[in-house]
Amino acid sequence: MNEVPDTAGLLAACVEAARAAGDHAHRNIHRRGEVVQRSAHDVKLKLDQECQAKAEEVIRGAFPQHAILGEEGGAYVSSDEPLWIIDPIDGTVNFMHGLPLWCSSVAVRVGGRVVAGAVYLPVLRECFKARCEEPATLNGEPIRVSEVRSLGDAVVLTGLSKHIGKDAVTLSTFEAISLKAQKTRLMGAAAVDICSVACGRADGYFESTIQLWDVAAAALIVAQAGGKAEVLEQLDPIRMRVLCSNGLIHEELKAVVLPSFSPGVE
Repeated sequence: MNEVPDTAGLLAACVEAARAAGDHAHRNIHRRGEVVQRSAHDVKLKLDQECQAKAEEVIRGAFPQHAILGEEGGAYVSSDEPLWIIDPIDGTVNFMHGLPLWCSSVAVRVGGRVVAGAVYLPVLRECFKARCEEPATLNGEPIRVSEVRSLGDAVVLTGLSKHIGKDAVTLSTFEAISLKAQKTRLMGAAAVDICSVACGRADGYFESTIQLWDVAAAALIVAQAGGKAEVLEQLDPIRMRVLCSNGLIHEELKAVVLPSFSPGVE
């Protein structure tokens, strides 16, 4: 395996790359209607591709030998070699409609685990970041998960799959959580959701089918903020079912979620 730089350097590159992607999107928000692909419940923009290129430029400038995987392309590697994981615009539909809850997310995995990550919300001017040795921060200040101990007092965030018409798991789980939690919310950007748990704005998060680039950075951030991130089922190397929480409601929320699906069923 190639020599791996210290995590402080990796984190600095995560932040720089996330800002490069997010700021490019924000500066060009007037171009949010430039659609390259559209489906019933999702959209791909020309800016998605451009923003990933901006992030990749930063990473390749600092670590030219490292592999890169992003929503807009790249190569997945399962070895111990460093892998950068990019979501250039998480919450593309929000972005397209002018909603402020979208972000750019960059993480780096070394030896099979994510060791540094950043999630940047340009409109709100918020930058969440974490590395494996230190507490997570928001704009440089340490953050901590909530102290809510009961699901009945909790705000739980979730998302609806773009394949919702074929996804009975998502709908049944949403119903199950909604009946137990104080409130269930859908904000439209997984990394924003998980970072909201990390800083105590929400208490739990679940999604029945999510991509690695959506959660890689944010899962580390919530863990380093004192919470818990768990892959309930690995559907394939990229897709998974994920549960995140403040740790205190984790088992109660998990007990509600698990009966909603059977392993291997999407």
